[in-house]
Amino acid sequence: MTSSYDSPPHRHDHDHDHDHGHPDARGRKLLAAFLLTLLMLLAEAVGGLWSGSLALLADAGHMMVDALALALAFVGARLALRPADARRSYGYGRLEVLAGFVNALTQFVLVGFIAWEAVTRLLHPGAILSGVMLTVAILGLLVNLLVLRVLHGHAHDDVNMAGASLHVLGDLLGSLGAVLAALAVRYMGWNWADPVLSLLVSLLILGGAWRLLRKSAHILLEGVPEDLDVGEVEQALRQADASIRDVHHLHVWQLASGSRMATLHAQVEEGDGAGAVAAIHRLLRERFGILHVTVQVDAGPCTDHASDCLGHGHR
Repeated sequence: MTSSYDSPPHRHDHDHDHDHGHPDARGRKLLAAFLLTLLMLLAEAVGGLWSGSLALLADAGHMMVDALALALAFVGARLALRPADARRSYGYGRLEVLAGFVNALTQFVLVGFIAWEAVTRLLHPGAILSGVMLTVAILGLLVNLLVLRVLHGHAHDDVNMAGASLHVLGDLLGSLGAVLAALAVRYMGWNWADPVLSLLVSLLILGGAWRLLRKSAHILLEGVPEDLDVGEVEQALRQADASIRDVHHLHVWQLASGSRMATLHAQVEEGDGAGAVAAIHRLLRERFGILHVTVQVDAGPCTDHASDCLGHGHR
């Protein structure tokens, strides 16, 4: 005979769940970052066309992609506030992860664009108004520092905010590169510094984009949270209560930012199911930060197909 228990709702009391991690607060931060980025995009586009600087134009192109990415992240954060419905019983929280995934993909497109323009400029250099370039680049650097500050403090596993921060960090590096290029052009006459520094910035962006893509894809594939070891969790569960004889069919995944879930079968002594389930919930909540847990209690041998219950759930 089996019965299943689902954890009662709990309040998130972990360190990463302060006000800055609330979806509504994230939405406000993303909206502010979008508006600031959009204004700087216009300034850099005008400045790049006026001065003839590839670094500024590349950074303006970067900011255009980033403005769209921030808008997408904002929409994802807002939709995550919508409650579950008959068609989406988990709600819309995973849209944040999807937004982070798309943000990472757009970075690869951006790097290709910058590389193409830089090679073209190296082969066919043109005149650059270094004074205009330097002024706009410094302004862009200051604005990007402000935007990064606005987005600072997101939860470590919030890939939507991480994606937005990655875009802004790329903008910051682009603005820094533009400042250095403007100084080199103005005081040393090194016009080639403009496209070369654009290429270096694109390589830095590429590394961050790959890390974000891998992390968001891992969540979308319902992989185990990166800081958890399923073997360690399973071993701890076996020792959670004296009535637990075995734990198997354990699955741990992450629905969205900070939303960890687990399902498992627990074979317990006859009549001790309620105590074992309470101990399992307490252990997973306090030690591993898993708040949504579904436990199937088996008083005897597992009733699922034998091939499903042999071994452990993480195999």
